Amino acid sequence: MQTLNNTATGFSSANFGRSVALPFGILTLMAMMILPLPSFLLDTFFISNIIVSLLVLMVAVNTQRPLDFSSFPNVLLLATVLRLALNVASTRIVLSKGHEGSDAAGRVIEAFGEFVVAGNYAVGIFVFIILVIINLVVITKGAGRVSEVSARFTLDAMPGKQMAIDADLNAGLLSPDEATQRRADIASEADFYGSMDGASKFVKGDAVAGILILVVNIIGGLIIGIAQYQLSFSAAAETYIILAIGDGLVAQIPSLLLSLATAIIVTRVSSNHVMSEQIGNQIGISRAWYPAAAVVAFLALVPGMPTGLFLTFTVLTSGIAMFLQRKELQEIEPAPEEIVASDNHAPSGLIEVSEITEAAKISLLLGYKLVELVQDEESSSLLTRITSIRRELSKSLGFVISGIRVRDELDLDPHKYIIKIGQVVVAEGILYPKLKLAIPSEHSKEKIGGIEVKDPTFGVDATWIEDEFVKSAKTDDYAIIDPDAVITTHLGQVLRKRAHEILSQDDVQDLLDNLSDIHPKLVESTVPKSISLDVLTVVLKLLLSEMVPITDLRKILEKISSLSAQNLKPEDISELLRPELTPLVLQQFIGVNDALKVLVFAPPLEKILLQSVQQHGSDSLVLDRDLAQSIQRELNEQTERLAAFRVPGVLITAPHIRRAVSKFFRPSLPDLYVFSFSELPDERNIEVFSTVGKQEALEPA
Repeated sequence: MQTLNNTATGFSSANFGRSVALPFGILTLMAMMILPLPSFLLDTFFISNIIVSLLVLMVAVNTQRPLDFSSFPNVLLLATVLRLALNVASTRIVLSKGHEGSDAAGRVIEAFGEFVVAGNYAVGIFVFIILVIINLVVITKGAGRVSEVSARFTLDAMPGKQMAIDADLNAGLLSPDEATQRRADIASEADFYGSMDGASKFVKGDAVAGILILVVNIIGGLIIGIAQYQLSFSAAAETYIILAIGDGLVAQIPSLLLSLATAIIVTRVSSNHVMSEQIGNQIGISRAWYPAAAVVAFLALVPGMPTGLFLTFTVLTSGIAMFLQRKELQEIEPAPEEIVASDNHAPSGLIEVSEITEAAKISLLLGYKLVELVQDEESSSLLTRITSIRRELSKSLGFVISGIRVRDELDLDPHKYIIKIGQVVVAEGILYPKLKLAIPSEHSKEKIGGIEVKDPTFGVDATWIEDEFVKSAKTDDYAIIDPDAVITTHLGQVLRKRAHEILSQDDVQDLLDNLSDIHPKLVESTVPKSISLDVLTVVLKLLLSEMVPITDLRKILEKISSLSAQNLKPEDISELLRPELTPLVLQQFIGVNDALKVLVFAPPLEKILLQSVQQHGSDSLVLDRDLAQSIQRELNEQTERLAAFRVPGVLITAPHIRRAVSKFFRPSLPDLYVFSFSELPDERNIEVFSTVGKQEALEPA
């Protein structure tokens, strides 16, 4: 307890120190502008100013994302005020004590002035002006323009980013807490670039103020030195110009460093590397260094050029190119142990069972161009997303989705991936890990250049684009999806629709074991007394095949126990379970108090369907080809209209034909929910959205 109290006290003291330091520092800055400072204290503040500027620059260089240094606009403001306060304090001491000599304003100002002037005042003035031009015209102006554009594009892209978050949330890629955090990050990003747009004006104003203060120091010093202290013009110029230039430089150099930090922050692209690593990775390619070496070698042959120096740099550049090429080849070649392992199997002629069987329930096979997505298991966002989607699907479906085996497959096309359940390929797609997938919205106006494809999950038109087109695509209301999000969204959709193929008796037994810890008597009296494990598994598979979750296993077993006296087939049991589980389905896509928009068959059409079922059996629906195509086409059109309301298609039928209708249309309309009138909860507000099988369809409310 004593240790805990000490720790708490330490944290409290640290927080108190931080809360007091900033107000005290601001008051100190104000005091520097009003009260005269001794020269040694002025030297201390000047050195502190340089250290602060260098520290801010190093933090900016080592920042991975601009938001990692979100306090930068505040730091920039305080650093600018510090320099201005120092300028006021130094101007006061230069004008009041400059006649005493070049060391009157402190050793720092004297050293900077004499080092740059070097006996020639004109040189010092021009060097100072050049530094100001570099700071004001090049760095500050460029950083200000980048800040302005970034702020505008960030605000314009906010709706698209919000849509992308909603899409990931609906697809199960994000939890509600993660989605909330993403939205907060987007808002912080917009605030940051907006603040940077304003903060860049501080830097520009500071550079202009530096010129004006230099002019004031020179003119004021000459006037005071000549008129008040009767110095000659040359003596006054020698003293006050040195002090003015030293004062200007000692403030302008930290200003230049902060301007550079501002430019680095606003031009920084978010990545998993600091800037030095990112630049090194991107320019460290041999095919760029070889042409550079060739051009330098050509210049060495031009008459009049310093041939020896150019040849030296040719050798140096060629050496770097060869080193980079050797490094690239090492990264491409397989590891030695992999080569040995594959060679060990060949001479013996033996084939292992593991080579021809696949134990994993679910497999994700990647072409070799996609292997980079999973090379680093600790930082791979693809593996993290797969784990997240397994967790979300397990919660929503009601059983644990087993581990997904991710491995490379050399027989695949380089950019192709396939999803397998057991030995069966159930889905495939094409992925470009270096590009982004841009999906247009109804508000998108311009067609963006890139590789045109169909989104593998929803089948809509999409385009793979390079990073340089992302900003313009977001501005045109495109949804921008990362490659790993594309593949995991597709994986999540496939697993949800084929959950019945994944569920096994072992999974069901695990569910029963878990439930027996809470309701032991229920499990004991139901399995295997009322229903065997294999039949229960078939019943649960039938429910999952129609997207009915099995999360409430207690209610399922209670209902099965009440039906034990009847000799029912698994299909009949699943039908009788559906009314108990329908609320679980509806709550996935509609609120409790919201009206449920549904599709219904016109009475004449429903009569035809009922006659077909009565004639061919409760599981069979035999229809004329043209009639079946007409119904399917109309159902497809109405479900697309319902998509505008962000709800799936829900078809309501008579109880006697529900199972046959669902079975008949499920292959062509896998996202269509088919309920009977008796399955809908009484408290639900039902709204007929459209009637299928008649000419006039009701318009949406």
